[in-house]
Amino acid sequence: MLWHMVYSLLLLSLLSRCTGDESLPEVTDYEEAPMDKREREALYSAVQGFVGDSWNGSDLYPDPCGWTPIQGVSCDIYNDLWYVTDLSLGLIHENSLACSSSLELRPELFELKHLKSLSFFNCFISPMVIAKEDWINFASSLESLEFRSNPGLIGKLPETVGNLTNLKSLVVLENGFNGELPASICNLKSLKRMVLSGNAFKGMIPNCFKGLKELLILDLSRNSFSGTLPSSVGDLFSLLKLDLSNNLIEGNLPQEIGFLKNLTLLDLRNNRFSGGLSNNIEKIQSLTELVLSNNPMSDEDMMGIKWGKMGSLVILDVSKIGLRGEIPIGLTNLKRLRFLGLNNNNLTGFVPSEKLEALPCLGSLYINGNNLTGELRFSRKFYEKMGRRFKASKNPNLCQPFEMVMSESHRHVAPLGVKPCT
Repeated sequence: MLWHMVYSLLLLSLLSRCTGDESLPEVTDYEEAPMDKREREALYSAVQGFVGDSWNGSDLYPDPCGWTPIQGVSCDIYNDLWYVTDLSLGLIHENSLACSSSLELRPELFELKHLKSLSFFNCFISPMVIAKEDWINFASSLESLEFRSNPGLIGKLPETVGNLTNLKSLVVLENGFNGELPASICNLKSLKRMVLSGNAFKGMIPNCFKGLKELLILDLSRNSFSGTLPSSVGDLFSLLKLDLSNNLIEGNLPQEIGFLKNLTLLDLRNNRFSGGLSNNIEKIQSLTELVLSNNPMSDEDMMGIKWGKMGSLVILDVSKIGLRGEIPIGLTNLKRLRFLGLNNNNLTGFVPSEKLEALPCLGSLYINGNNLTGELRFSRKFYEKMGRRFKASKNPNLCQPFEMVMSESHRHVAPLGVKPCT
């Protein structure tokens, strides 16, 4: 019975081929769907531009979207035809297509009209300036654009990137881009992630963030941005992470920063911020990481901040910002705190040893380089737990109990650089 069924199906197939009868229904299989001819030609030309003419896609990969796909190329069906939706170039994976040292950005790349994601990893080694033309072709389709580890990419970020109004993710990480950031970048109203870290951008940060209501991550770290932080940063109501570290930004923290009620990370280390700590920081009760180290914030005590309101803090680094006064007791209420950096300031007074030790999660404590006085009253168990993650040296008037120093069992865990009390 089974043999008769197979025979009937085979006979039907042969008849349809021999008679050319096209009235029989066709079953559309995504694996066998053809690719638009112009799309295929544009894809091969664009890829050849990056990996070299020696690569011949038609010979190596006759079906770039089906059974034998090209590594780094993903497709989808539109009107029963395959179109490229994702193109990733560079050695992201071991079998990815490696970019040629003499690559070229061919115009055929911009003919991929359904492209949603485009990324380049370690492709541009020799100096190259990206032309601003053609990016408008991706305005209605592109949702993710990434340039990662391309030291040869120099010049300004094309202002026409601001035309990519459907863009949700813009990652420009560790390239050679320089010059000022185009204000057109604030046209990207759908953006959720903007990472421009590790380039050579300079000048002021554009004061145009008001329309970026959906932005979750803003990372402008490791550049040469200068001037003041624009007040429109307070309009980024959805923001979760703000990293401006390692720049040349100066002036006061804008009061509007207190409007960022969803912020979990604020990293401003290694800048030139001054004017003291803003009381509005305590309004950001969602913060888990607050890093302000190495800024000339001016001589100000920490007592003006209601630290107890910031109960979500896990990391607090306010080292080397010119703080004076005593260590506020409010810090000892931060039960989730794992890292506390108070070093290299002008702090005075006693160390609330017992209350700091009572913090259940504390794993790193740095109070070195201040003018603290009195005895350290931490237990041996505390010192054993902390190890070299506790530092109290360079406090001329700070001492540790004599028995801690003299005891053979305590000596190997006692903090370095703290004299015995007399």
